Amino acid sequence: MFRFAVIIGQLVLIVGILNCTQYQEKKLSEGEMKEKGEKYAKRRAEMVAHQIKARGVKDKLVLQAMGKVPREKFVPLALKPMAYFDQPLPIGEGQTISQPYIVALMTELMGLKGGEKVLEIGTGSGYQAAILAEIAAEVYSIEIVKPLADKSRTRLENMGYRNVTVRCGDGYQGWPEQAPFDATIVTAAPEHIPQPLVDQLKVGGRLVIPVGDWYQELVLITKGKKGITKKKIIPVRFVPMTGEAQEREKEKE
Repeated sequence: MFRFAVIIGQLVLIVGILNCTQYQEKKLSEGEMKEKGEKYAKRRAEMVAHQIKARGVKDKLVLQAMGKVPREKFVPLALKPMAYFDQPLPIGEGQTISQPYIVALMTELMGLKGGEKVLEIGTGSGYQAAILAEIAAEVYSIEIVKPLADKSRTRLENMGYRNVTVRCGDGYQGWPEQAPFDATIVTAAPEHIPQPLVDQLKVGGRLVIPVGDWYQELVLITKGKKGITKKKIIPVRFVPMTGEAQEREKEKE
């Protein structure tokens, strides 16, 4: 509880900084850019070793992706020094980039071996999509907040990710035109599991999703020939899934 309170306090402070201060990235010389890149690469390697491997993530493809994708490119300029901190960070529009360990854990739970077609609900900054793009052949990502969808699409394109398609929309109904998917990941929490996301999985496919209101649990759903199996992983805290997911809950009240 104390750790949770500390994290909330940090996020409040960060949001205050973002709202009250304007940052401009100064132009760097080639040498300064190289030095800065090396500094971030070192922090990235430390993140993988101390935050991810140390907590039990073992999948080599996941570890390689986490060690390659520059997380600092997916956070606001003012927060770049905090890019590799062991916590989520605000990215604007009331959304966050997830804690590095959670990104790695959820990716590992998807069981990717390379070459898959995957769906992501909640593009956010595009960081999770970039991690997936390092492993999967095709990544389809839906973001309900248009400014975030536009920014992440441009960011991913500028970084050379040609196997990621981002669209703005409500992810509750999935992406039927591109189904079926080998795996789906949801980065916002509905209070119930959207059935369309299960329907759009291949047999043997996996859905990794946080579920709940105030109390949330990360759930792994595996689709078999005769139905699905559910496995609760760990308690988590995500922003709520908006749109149709919330509308359906209101109808129950």
